[in-house]
Amino acid sequence: MATTPTWINDGSEIPDPFGFGEEAVQWLRKLKHPKNPAPGHPFELSEWQERIIRKIFGPCYTEDNPELGQKKGHRIARRVCLLLPRGNRKTSLCAAISLLMLRGPARLPGTLLLSAASTADQSRELFREAALIVQHDSRLDKHMQVKTGVGSISYPKSSTLYRAVSANGPGMHGKTPYLVICDELHAWEGNAGRELWKSLDSARVKVPNSLFIVATTAGRGQENLAWEFVSRAIKVQNGEIDDPGLLPIVFAADKDDDWKDPDLWRLVNPGLSEGMVDLATFVEKAKLSETSPFDRASFLQFNLNVWQDRSTSPFVDMSVYDEGREPIGDELLDRLKSLPCFVGVDLSVSNDLTAIVAAWRDPDDEKGFIVKPWFFCPADELAGRADRDGVPYRQWAKDGLIEPTPGPVVDQDRIGGFLHELCSEFAVAEIAYDPARASLLMTKLAGEGLPVLRFDQSWRMMAPAADTLQRAIIGRNFRHGGNPILRWHFDNIAVVRDRNDNIAFHKSKSTDRIDGAIAAAMAVARAAANDTTPSIYSDPDCDPASWFEAA
Repeated sequence: MATTPTWINDGSEIPDPFGFGEEAVQWLRKLKHPKNPAPGHPFELSEWQERIIRKIFGPCYTEDNPELGQKKGHRIARRVCLLLPRGNRKTSLCAAISLLMLRGPARLPGTLLLSAASTADQSRELFREAALIVQHDSRLDKHMQVKTGVGSISYPKSSTLYRAVSANGPGMHGKTPYLVICDELHAWEGNAGRELWKSLDSARVKVPNSLFIVATTAGRGQENLAWEFVSRAIKVQNGEIDDPGLLPIVFAADKDDDWKDPDLWRLVNPGLSEGMVDLATFVEKAKLSETSPFDRASFLQFNLNVWQDRSTSPFVDMSVYDEGREPIGDELLDRLKSLPCFVGVDLSVSNDLTAIVAAWRDPDDEKGFIVKPWFFCPADELAGRADRDGVPYRQWAKDGLIEPTPGPVVDQDRIGGFLHELCSEFAVAEIAYDPARASLLMTKLAGEGLPVLRFDQSWRMMAPAADTLQRAIIGRNFRHGGNPILRWHFDNIAVVRDRNDNIAFHKSKSTDRIDGAIAAAMAVARAAANDTTPSIYSDPDCDPASWFEAA
């Protein structure tokens, strides 16, 4: 079901004990915008935009509370999540907020204001919008300085400065911004994006009453900054989390909503009814989406704010995959110890991630499978992996989800030792492995008595394995315990098909990892091929002849 802020259109009173919200709205209404063809080129502030301004700047603390660091007159909202589909003038609204805190009544003398984006070009989008408003209004232009070359606007009288920065620009550590606007956070990928986020977020404590705004459209995948922030905001908006300092302004459809419904379009695009979003183009994009999966994914993500799977050619719908995330507790693991266990091993070549996945037939579901993954990475490579892949390897290691092994390359002795440990703890029937990577290690383990099994990564072997795994997930017969690394690997899969419609796994991007999914496919395929479900013939008290007598 779509989520929108309930207060945006209900006409409810927005608290404004000191009149700051009203003051902000009246100041913005006096601005001009050269793109508005109306007489006098007034800055257009629609009713829903006005309520956003009032909601950010109006509610304030009415008394001091030193224990919580709350000061009379300070805004309650310190962080804002503005999730709007494209075309709803998110950039214009953020530019207006920047000017409000740079030159308007919300300014604080001697402060720095920043808008940040993943690239220099994207970071200039908001700057150009703010500069356009300043340069076409003589009341502002004669008192302010716009420096296009460096992307800055200043108001010397109050010593306030606005700058546009990017993840691929100079470091932001040591800065003390009064306002931060993170533009299109869904595109902040890799370590550079995370480092910029950390430096800007950590600086919030340096300036009292600072404001931190994330303004973005929906993104892809869940192992990224944007999803971490937006998912929390959605929970706050839906009442699942109490976080007064976070103001969620989220307009987003749900995956299960009817994306062809014009009422849904208007619900999550507040500017559609006011002409901000061109209806004819919107209808055209919806029509194209009916026959083109690519256009549909784009329409859902950017025009309806439906968060997408990471891969553009996904293996399964990740919302279906997530239905198997119920934790696999110690009690269930104890039950599994007596059942045949099938292990898949995707051994890294040198310094990559190694995945080991164990699979069992589900004792509570005759068609089901249970898997448990383990991951290993050379300790010397944790930082490098985080830089290249843009996911929190170090945090995963801290949480016990990755075991760092000594040195700069994969420690095969440790992998071998761990497989011995698995065989001593569980009834391991087979250990399937990719011979291209693990032949030497597995030959050694076979000599030590472990039940290793060669599993070629050819179409002949992997296509049936992928098909078995896919049917298990789609059939809701796949329990994985919600391991975030395994989920990331499944989300990264880009499916390719041969002329017989067989499927194979590929990475959706060169930096993506799918090792855990490959290991899971091998393990589940072997568990399925060795169906050990007790037969009625195995019941010692059963007399098959009696069936015929009864018939």
